[in-house]
Amino acid sequence: MTEFAINMDKLPRHVAIIMDGNGRWAKEHGKARSLGHESGVTTVRRITEAASELGIEYLTLYTFSTENWNRPQAEVDALMNLIVVAIEQQTPDLIRNNVRLTTIGDTARMPQFARERLEKCMSDTGACTGLTLCLALSYSARWELVEAARRIAREVEQGKLKSEDIDDAVLASHLTTADMPDPDLLIRTAGDERISNFLLWQIAYSELYFTSKYWPDFQKEDFLAAIADYQRRERRYGKTSEQVQGE
Repeated sequence: MTEFAINMDKLPRHVAIIMDGNGRWAKEHGKARSLGHESGVTTVRRITEAASELGIEYLTLYTFSTENWNRPQAEVDALMNLIVVAIEQQTPDLIRNNVRLTTIGDTARMPQFARERLEKCMSDTGACTGLTLCLALSYSARWELVEAARRIAREVEQGKLKSEDIDDAVLASHLTTADMPDPDLLIRTAGDERISNFLLWQIAYSELYFTSKYWPDFQKEDFLAAIADYQRRERRYGKTSEQVQGE
């Protein structure tokens, strides 16, 4: 097992993950796609525990995109059921590990049974003060930005906000992630090197980490490798290296 020297003083506050490769993993193993998603749930549990143990504050997982509604109905139905059953089963562990569950996305599109059961899980973990586990469900960044623009426009129409006062902070405060810091690190598994409509505003200065491993194969050691790689990078935010090193 590879050991990684993790600097506990330089941990990312917020890690976001595009969990890709469940279907391809299943195909390569001669299994049904549903079994790939089930194996992916095991990885969610593994990486959530690793993030919690490290002391990371926020972990956001791209669980179901708005584009995923276009998949075959049988797969969509199976995914909805799998998501809520998995969360219900893991809720006792989340509470034991002081992990609070939350969601972002257009959850109104989800079946009522899924919404109600997720809301109960969020309520049950609401008092937890450790890691915040955020599931992006029925989410897309473009949907989120359009919704934010609509809310801002309504506030301008109602006289609650002046158009000249709209800035980065105002827009950010109308996003679904308003109560979270922007991700410091974005991880994508399964080899594709694209963002796929995920947290487009929030990752403006995030460090990006891509791995060819499918999500079901992604181990704690792979997560630690991503953290270690992040810690080797210099985050300049438009400044020079000399400016950053002098701070």
